[in-house]
Order: sequence, then C-alpha cells, then structure tokens
Amino acid sequence: MAYKTTYPYTNEVLQEFPNASDADLEKALADGHALYKKWRSEGGLAERKEQLHNVAAILRRDADKYAEVMTKDMGKLFTEAKGEVELCAEIADYFADKAEEFLKPEPLEDTHGEAYYLKQAVGVLFMVEPWNFPFYQIMRVFAPNFMIGNPMVLKHASICPGSAQAFEDLVLEAGAPAGSFKNLFLSYGQVSKAIADPRVQGVALTGSERGGASIAEEAGKNLKKSALELGGNDAFIILEDADFDLLNDTIFFARLYNAGQVCTSSKRFIVVGDDNYEKFVNMVVDTFKTAKWGDPMNPETTLAPLSSADAKEEVLEQIKLAVDNGAHVAYGNEAIDHPGNFVMPTVLTDITKDNPIYHQEIFGPVASIYKVASEEEAIELANDSNYGLGGTVFSKDIDHARDVAAKIETGMSFINSGWTTHPEVPFGGIKNSGYGRELSHLGFNAFVNEHLVFVPKN
Repeated sequence: MAYKTTYPYTNEVLQEFPNASDADLEKALADGHALYKKWRSEGGLAERKEQLHNVAAILRRDADKYAEVMTKDMGKLFTEAKGEVELCAEIADYFADKAEEFLKPEPLEDTHGEAYYLKQAVGVLFMVEPWNFPFYQIMRVFAPNFMIGNPMVLKHASICPGSAQAFEDLVLEAGAPAGSFKNLFLSYGQVSKAIADPRVQGVALTGSERGGASIAEEAGKNLKKSALELGGNDAFIILEDADFDLLNDTIFFARLYNAGQVCTSSKRFIVVGDDNYEKFVNMVVDTFKTAKWGDPMNPETTLAPLSSADAKEEVLEQIKLAVDNGAHVAYGNEAIDHPGNFVMPTVLTDITKDNPIYHQEIFGPVASIYKVASEEEAIELANDSNYGLGGTVFSKDIDHARDVAAKIETGMSFINSGWTTHPEVPFGGIKNSGYGRELSHLGFNAFVNEHLVFVPKN
C-alpha cells in the first residue's frame, strides 16, 4: 500500500490505508459538483460560516488528538503540532468572519456605464498537499474556498494519511455537507484523471519543483487554473548594524523549527562584514549546540526527526555534496545513533558559486553562511537563486531594512524576524517557488470567477 503512517521516531509502521478506487474518485467528483450547483443556486454562506467556526472550535477542543496524529505521521514535535492546530483554527475563524466582506461586489469606473464585478465560485477544486504541515497546508486552501462555495478533493502526501483522513472527519463533524471536502488516497494516474475531469475547475499544489511542474502541465493541458507554492532557498541578510541580541533570539526558530523542513525557513545566511561574520558563525554554532533531539512527543525535545528515512538520506547526501566540493563544516555533520530519522544540526561555510549545493534547497537542519563585503553584494547574492519564496533582513534601521527588502526578488520579506504566517497576510513566491497566493484577501480571490456586470449609459 502506498499510503501508510511510518513513525519517524522509530520507523515503525503504525497504520496502512487502502488506495482509492476509480469509483471513489467518481463519487467524490459527482458529490462535489452537485454541491457546487446547490450552493450556486441556493447560497448557503451563513451556514458555511457557522460550519467553519465549528471547525475552529473542534480543532481547539481536540488539539492534542490532532497534534498527535501529525506527530506520528511526519515526526514534528508535539508542541509544534499543537501550534499548527491553533494556527489552523485561527485561519478558519478568519475566513469565516471575513468571507462576507471579501465576497462583496467590487465597483469599477463608471465612464461608459455602471460596472462592477461579482465574486463567484467556479466549481470543484483539486488539492495536492505536502507532508511538512499536514493540517496547515490543507487549511490554507480549504477555509477560503469553502466560504466561496468551491468544494474540494484532496490528494495528500503518502506519508501522512492519518492527518488527511482526520481533516476530512473534522470537516464532517463540524456539520459541513458531504462533498465539501473529500480526502482520497489516489495514485498519480488518478491525479491526472481528476485534473482532466471537466467538473474540476482549479488545482492548488504545495510541494516540490518537480511535482509543481507536473501538476502545472496537467492543469495547463486541460485549461485549468493552478496555484503553486514550491520550494525556497530563503536568504537571511544580516546588515552591519543588525541587533545581535535579537538575532540570538531568532536563529533557532528561523532554521531549526520543524527540523528545518519549512519552505520559508532561512537557509542562506548572508553576513555583511568580517567582524559580524565571525560573530554570527559562532552564534549559530552555539545555538545549534543547544538543540536536543529525542522523542517528539516529549515537551523537552527541541529537535524532531526528519519526516522519513528518504528525507534523512537526501539531507546527508547534500551535506556530503557540499563538503566534497569545498564547503567547510563549522559544526555538526556527525551521525546520531538512533533508529529514528535524525540529522545533527549542521553549519556550513565557504560555499562557492561553483559548489553544486549553491543553488539547492537543503530541507533539513542545515545552515549555510556566506560572508560578503557590502550591502550591494548581499543583495546580489540573495537574488542569485532559482527560488524566490521568502527572506529576512536584519537591521536596527527599519526604514533602511525596508529599502533593502524591496530589492530582493522574492514573494515575502520579513524584517528583523524569521519567517512567519498569519491568516491576514498573503503567502507565496516567484521564480521556481511558484505562483499565486494563499491566505489574506489575495488567497481568497485565487479561485473566484470575477464576473463583470455592465449596464451602459443611455
């Protein structure tokens, strides 16, 4: 069976799930399309608002249950998983409260007559979501589109089926009608079949470049709108006047949260000036030394295992690739004697542009630190990437930090903080990090029909 929960702390298979049949897929699409037609005809916004608030309430009531499901699926710390549950509840409440405002008709210039556009549902959406945030990634798409009236079908990552099924059960428990959200354990062939189906009107994916390219090809071939959030190799720029006390409080979260398995976590630390560089390398090494690996269910553990044995092997191979091509290991890169998928936090320096790792995203607890002589060189290095998801600028001069951030080719910039996410701010990138936005009013509008109504002047 392709879908199974293998606990990353022990590599023990806890549960297996049968693949969905073609009949299961057909029923999900038929139910979703029928519900879309019903919502388009009858409305139902007030009922959906109540149901989405119910989702938030159940998440908070049963936070421990959902957090443990995520931890057992992909290994994240139980404490981090509980934070993810609360974030999902906040997103649900936000879109339940904002939907009526976001759905109001938008007036246009009346030069030639009265003009406005309606925001209307488009139909069934197909979601392909990753394992690193098993609930949050779903909620980013589900909450706004449920309020709009777009039913959804999910194909989740094969290593977190427990989370996928738990989310569907949650939605149904909240009172949402059948067809609102359906999880299916699909094969890749069935994914293509679903995207090609005329009842599916849009595709949302968070995942790898390869996965994004494949889904975008299928969507384009079938004239379906798509939104992609892919990888990131985010730059963290430390300007000469950076507040090192604040930096010291930021580094652990910026790089080691979720064992470094975050698309928007800081991966390339770019330090301006020799003195700051040495000071910063020592700070990161000292911070990484404090990481305590162990049982992710133990609240004292601060470093989780990676999500799978394959993920661990890939990160170790990338570290070796970097070192074999001249990178220096300032700390880490030692084996951890445990059956779980642990990788020791590692600090790499002296990475040159001809090192193959220069353009790669390392999806694990590894920090790459670069030294540059000037702010201009820092900006050039930050932009010398195939990715453009997020990034950070550290400076005591906030206005100057804003100016530097504006010069970075990326979808999101964070000033004097690591990455963050909130319901009201958009999430997404450029370049090979994908296109489209989730969350905020921008994410709300990702899959709406902007339906013009025009009444000409006499």
